[in-house]
Formats: sequence, structure tokens, C-alpha cells
Amino acid sequence: MEGKVIGPGPYRATKLWNETIKLFRGGMPLRRHWAHFRYYDCSFTGSEAVDYLHELLRRNYNFGPEVTRYQTLQLLRKFLKAHVIEDIKGRHGTEDFEDNSHLYRFPTLSPLKSFPSRPLLRDSCDLPRLIRWDDYEELPQQENIAPLKSAVMTSDLWNKRHSVAIGDVHECKLIRRKEITPKQVDHIWKSMTVAHLQRVLGLKSLDGVLNPSHVNGKHIVHNVFSINKAGIVILENKAEDMPYWVVSAMKCLANWPNGNETKQPVYPGFERDVLKTVGDYFQRLKEPLLTFHLYEVFVNILSLLQEQEVATEALQVSSLLLPPANRRRLQLLLRLMARVCQNPHLPPLNDTITTRTLMVQMFSHCVLGSVDEMDLDELLATKLVTFMMEHHNTIFQVPTKLRCQVEEHLSHLKRVQIKYAGSDTDFSASPAFCKQISRVESEEQKVIGTQTPLQELLEGLIADKELPAKDKRKRLKQFQRSYPEVYHNRFPTEESKAAVIPEKTPRLKPHLMFFNLKKPFQPFQRSWSFRA
Repeated sequence: MEGKVIGPGPYRATKLWNETIKLFRGGMPLRRHWAHFRYYDCSFTGSEAVDYLHELLRRNYNFGPEVTRYQTLQLLRKFLKAHVIEDIKGRHGTEDFEDNSHLYRFPTLSPLKSFPSRPLLRDSCDLPRLIRWDDYEELPQQENIAPLKSAVMTSDLWNKRHSVAIGDVHECKLIRRKEITPKQVDHIWKSMTVAHLQRVLGLKSLDGVLNPSHVNGKHIVHNVFSINKAGIVILENKAEDMPYWVVSAMKCLANWPNGNETKQPVYPGFERDVLKTVGDYFQRLKEPLLTFHLYEVFVNILSLLQEQEVATEALQVSSLLLPPANRRRLQLLLRLMARVCQNPHLPPLNDTITTRTLMVQMFSHCVLGSVDEMDLDELLATKLVTFMMEHHNTIFQVPTKLRCQVEEHLSHLKRVQIKYAGSDTDFSASPAFCKQISRVESEEQKVIGTQTPLQELLEGLIADKELPAKDKRKRLKQFQRSYPEVYHNRFPTEESKAAVIPEKTPRLKPHLMFFNLKKPFQPFQRSWSFRA
């Protein structure tokens, strides 16, 4: 069998390729045809093959009614090169399939592609491990399995475990993990998002579908929180954003005829030139917007498109895995495509096909594609992009269920946990114990525990030599108003206050600075005379 070598990972695409071939071979009408003064049994013409396969693809839920006749012709040319079909003389590979009366037939050998060998299932060990209560240091690569404890429980151990119900609680330990770092927050978002995606896709494992090492937790957090009011990602590095001229062209088409910000003269065909400008930019990208690493994830979502809610949630989760710059470009592109298709004031952008078909054909390959250029890439991309364009308002929303799960897990890690000595863990090495005390002692400890840091704050304010005297007096006055008891304990008398707080130096008013302050003040004496 001739054809492209299948790289690691494209299992779903290979399956669809084989299923399409089986449907085509099993249903294509074969009959006797005359050519060059002789007849050929079990044959078909190129036009007959295009007619049948086109209708087959349009009725198949994996591809849908958006498939064009030209795309069908391109697929048949791939069939000919891969020896799925051959011309009536047995030639294939070098010949080009034509949509005419040229005769073709099926070869006797099986044209199906063999599936790449899958890695052994690892029982979801490919999922990143979540941070737990007992994780105090950097996360290890593999979790150490603790030895199994004895199932026998003595009466003393039972009493310790159930001392709360008995009411005989003597000692306990307050446990709180270290402060959660941003790196650990990224890790939690990554692990829970990947696990949620696996559940939505209905897979027992992500082997061959997604390599978790290609998932960046920072990208997920950025896509969730760094967005504007419209839900579009805000990029920290503006150099990663689209050029200004591309954004202007997209706005011009999206808001036609009121989107011409540059006030350029509108001539016949102006809107087509603007669309070509946008198309050229996206078609020159080095990688599809959904990235090569996520190709198999999005191809698997194609099988869920019949269930709109499930497919939408799968797209919501998987699009969180995109680099922020890709997510922003994709969201703006899909929004543009939807607006152009729905704008009745926009002139036709093509003379032969509808605007909707044109938009999907022009940008589908820029959205989805494999690094090995699979044979069904164009058809699969058409199907997926059509669905994403129709539901672009919802697929870029963060799944509510996933967000609640992550926030609940983070909140749980930040809580204080109480464990009782001798029940499950040995706390002899830890000095952090508490004893059962009376209510009066509890109130006293509460006051002491509150005043100690306030006293330290006051002493630090007094000892700050770099703080100007004016600012120091102002802050001390604020402290006195907020915590009068602590302030009074530190400065019980005016003498104690004057010893550490500099007095305010009086300033003379400008009109008094010319008088001699050593002599007593003598008022001016003037004689006044009045004329009658």
C-alpha cells in the first residue's frame, strides 16, 4: 500500500480514513462501461465517483453538508495516489484523478491504513497528580506509595479516634500546609483541566490523544482570568498580538459598512481585497491556531458534535489549553466569520460560492491541521470550524463545573485542619499542640495574641529613623485612634510620650519674622487727626 507515513498520535483521523474508504467501496455503484472499442466490468467514471462520494460525505455526520464538490474531488485524488482506486489500466500514484468520463476501478488488495501501535494503557497515570494536604515541598514526579496499615484496631486506638464523640479530647494538632505558590496554582489548574477533558471525551485514557507534558498550566490560568468584558484574552506581551493593519481589516469587514476606520475610499471589490488581506495573514501562520499538539483532541471532538452540549463543553475545556495568543486570534477570527456570514449589507465576496462556504474554506486549514498533513485534514477542519463558528459565543466560556471544582480544591488546601494525636499520624515530632482550656483562659489568650503583633507594629513605627518626624506623628495619631488601649499601655503619661516622639517645632508667621522676639511686643502708636 502506498501513501503517507502515519506519525504517532493520529488514531482518530486514521479511523475516519478507513471508515470512509469502507463506505465508498461498499456503496459505489459498479457497472459495465465501454471505452476504446471494448467494455470494462465493475468500473465507474470519474464524474460518477465524485457524485456518489460527495453525497456520501454530505450525509455522514463526521463531515456534514458543508463539504463541497471540489473537496470531494481532492479526496478522490488522494484515493488514487494512496491506491484506494486505480484507473482502468491499473495505473495509480502518478496519474491525476479527473471529474470526467475517464474509467476507474477498485484494486483487489486492501487499501486500508494500519493503525499506529498505541502505547500501553497506564491507568490514567499520565494525568498530573493533584496537590494534597501532605504536600509541603515541591511536587515529585511520582508519588511514593505508603505502606498499608494493619486492619486490626485496638480499643485504645478506637477511643482516640472517637474521642470527639466521647467528649474526652485532651490533645490535638492544627495543621496547615505552606502558602500555595502561583506555580502550584498553575499545576492544579492543569491537572484538573486535563482530567475534566478526559471525562468529557469519554476516554479511559488520553494515550495517543494528548500528552500532558504539552499542556502549560500558565496558559490555562491566563485564559481563565486575563480577559476583557467581551471574554477575549488580553495579552501581556503586545508583540504577540496581531498587527494593527490586520485588526483594522477585520473590524472593517465585521462592522461593514460602518467599519472603515481608516476612511479609505471604497471602490467596487474593496471588501474582497480586505478579506484577502485577512486571509493572507492567517494562511501564512506557521502552525494552525489549534496547534499540532492538540490536533488529535479536536479530531476526537468531531464524534461528539451530534450532542451539542457535550461537544460545546469539550471545546470549552480544550480551548483553555491553547496558548493565549492563539486563543485570542481564534476567537476574533470566528467572531469575524460569523458576522460576515450574517451581514445582509455585505456584497457577495465570491462569484461562484456563498459567503458562508467561502469563509469556511478560506480559514478552516488555518484553524485545524496535523503536522503530517493527514488525508482528511481539510474535510475534518471544515466540519469542526463550521460548528465552532456557529457556537463561538459559548465555546470560549470557562466551564462552570470545572471552575467550581478548582476553586473548591484551592479553598480546601487553604483551610486549617485538626488532627488528633495518636489517631492516624504521629505528631510527637511537632511542637504545635493545643490543650483543653477554660473560657477565661481562652479570652486572655485571644487578647494577648491580638495585642502582641500590634505592640510590635507600634515599636517598629517608633524606631523608624528614616521616617520624617511629621509623618511619624501623623501615623502615631492614626494608630492611637485605631488601637487606643495598645497606645495607652505604651504611653501612659505625656512624659513617656515626649521621650520618644519629637515635639512639633512652632513656625513663625511671615509678618512676625521682622520683629525682635527678645523685646516685649510694643504696639504701634499713631496720632490721628480729622478734618472738619
